[in-house]
Amino acid sequence: MPSRWLLLAPALLLCGCAGPGPDVTGNDTGGIIPYANFTRAEARDLAANHCAMYGKLAHARSVDARYGGYYSFACVFDRRTRY
Repeated sequence: MPSRWLLLAPALLLCGCAGPGPDVTGNDTGGIIPYANFTRAEARDLAANHCAMYGKLAHARSVDARYGGYYSFACVFDRRTRY
């Protein structure tokens, strides 16, 4: 019985950590950045760096410029480049 609790405790702790973080949250298709933590220029740079990891360009989708809002972006391939 005690061994079950040893396995369950870390799983319960990790459940509380899901969701957007204080920095970029996303994957190869895009992501979000909390607007309250960064200026628009900083968020644009963070998005560009995030998408560059996947060989893509950042394209702003929406900017909710208020406390609690998000800067959302999509990572897209450069149309000028042939693959």
